[in-house]
Amino acid sequence: MHTGTDDFSRLELSLKGCTENYRYFRSLLEPRTKLLVLVKANAYGHGAVEFAAMMQRAGADYLAVAYPVEGLELRKNGISLPILVLTAGTDFYEEIIDTRMEPSIPNLDSLKILVETLRKRGLKDYPVHIKLDTGMHRLGFVTSELPQLCEYLKNTPEIKVKGIFSHLCVAEDPEQDAFTLAQVEMFRKNAFTIADAIGYMPMRHILNSAGIERFPQFQFDMVRLGIGIYGISAIPGKKLAPVASLKCKVLQVKTLGPGDTIGYGRWGHATEGTTIATIPVGYADGIDRHLGRGAASFSVNGHRAPTIGNICMDMCMLDVTGIPCKVGDTVTVFGEDPTVTELAGILGTIPYEILASVPRRIERIVIR
Repeated sequence: MHTGTDDFSRLELSLKGCTENYRYFRSLLEPRTKLLVLVKANAYGHGAVEFAAMMQRAGADYLAVAYPVEGLELRKNGISLPILVLTAGTDFYEEIIDTRMEPSIPNLDSLKILVETLRKRGLKDYPVHIKLDTGMHRLGFVTSELPQLCEYLKNTPEIKVKGIFSHLCVAEDPEQDAFTLAQVEMFRKNAFTIADAIGYMPMRHILNSAGIERFPQFQFDMVRLGIGIYGISAIPGKKLAPVASLKCKVLQVKTLGPGDTIGYGRWGHATEGTTIATIPVGYADGIDRHLGRGAASFSVNGHRAPTIGNICMDMCMLDVTGIPCKVGDTVTVFGEDPTVTELAGILGTIPYEILASVPRRIERIVIR
């Protein structure tokens, strides 16, 4: 178990970097536009409670989680902002209602189950967000389902449509802008169809982080800020402030000689005077095994040290030959150097996956 002391691994969250990124995205919006921050998947691995508290202080208007259990954790820890539950399901409506969270409604069956729950409790005007499928084809009402939805909504006082939203598939890709624009137009038309039926225009939101940067003219009433707040931009060359830095301390340093091998499978091979440092992070801490065997290098006292041998579950080894290094020195796995984008590139994946893979046993520390 990690002790919560400085001896083991930690994910440092930069309040300054977070604030800089928040202000950047806020500057792209009209003053009237609300800003929702996604803190699902443990705030993309950053620590949901810690990050939600920072966003609450920063002035965010909304938070969003994937599942009800994520929102319940926030409520238990004093987060009072409105919370949109993006994948509400149907089994946790009681808990959602008790904590005044706002469920996404992707189909009529889910809506009817919620309405029945509300009727049993004698509740009216409960806030929901209607999810429209404009091309992602994951969740949401398609255009042909709107007449039935609208007819049902007109006769359902238990529900207040607080929001209507959809999700862009390729807002980051200029080569597919025609598809993005078609999504926005479908969203606009279908939102008006619902508004005409219920007699008022709910809050509309379709832009994600990439959409905020590339299509601010479609911000409607609210935008949803995800990966951008965590320091990843959709604009080539645009450098946002890194928010998370995964750091740990050197556990042991040893010098090996020719013929010595390192790690499981003996994939690491020493030469004369090879010096290795063992650090307390492994694949159970989000360090993908494909970063081993020299594929990646981490920062030790300002010098890059490549991995050597296989990544273990709780540890890995670095080749620190020629690098001043001793027990207790700090190693940066990702942060400013190397960046999470660099590691994602090595793995052929996206920064989201690197960040979301950092488990809860890694302590989150807010650095002011």
